[in-house]
Amino acid sequence: MKEIPDHLRTGLSVVFIGFNPSPKSGEVGHHYANPRNNFWRILYRSGLTPRLYTAAEDHELLELGYGFTNIVSRPTRTAEEITREEYAQGRQILRDKLELYRPEVACFVGKGVYTEFSRRSHAEWGFQEEPIIEDVREFVAPSSSGLVRMPMEEIISIYKGLFQG
Repeated sequence: MKEIPDHLRTGLSVVFIGFNPSPKSGEVGHHYANPRNNFWRILYRSGLTPRLYTAAEDHELLELGYGFTNIVSRPTRTAEEITREEYAQGRQILRDKLELYRPEVACFVGKGVYTEFSRRSHAEWGFQEEPIIEDVREFVAPSSSGLVRMPMEEIISIYKGLFQG
């Protein structure tokens, strides 16, 4: 398993930020590659992409204005395997990336990702009132993991909120 490359550049509309890559993503070198992960279906069904993309096409979303990174780069089976030190280091690296690339929106794919980054104990779905990085709007969306117990239609409706505000 290896770290997977970020897909980042200046001028992006949205950067999607995950906890860290899955073992499958580490194996194939693409974001959200676990077949049980619903990320690509969520993007398509919410209207964020014009068609259903695959993990192997993750770099193509740069042309749509979307980028990808994670708070921790090491692949693990679960987020519980991430150490406090990795989060502390990842928090600073992510902050540096957001300050450098300045996307319009930083979309945290999971409340836990946002609370680890922000060090806030709670977050609501959608846009956050007080962003950490000036001029980068923060959006908290449900995790796309197949383990999430929220109904898919509810998840999709939250992702549609990226169009608003």
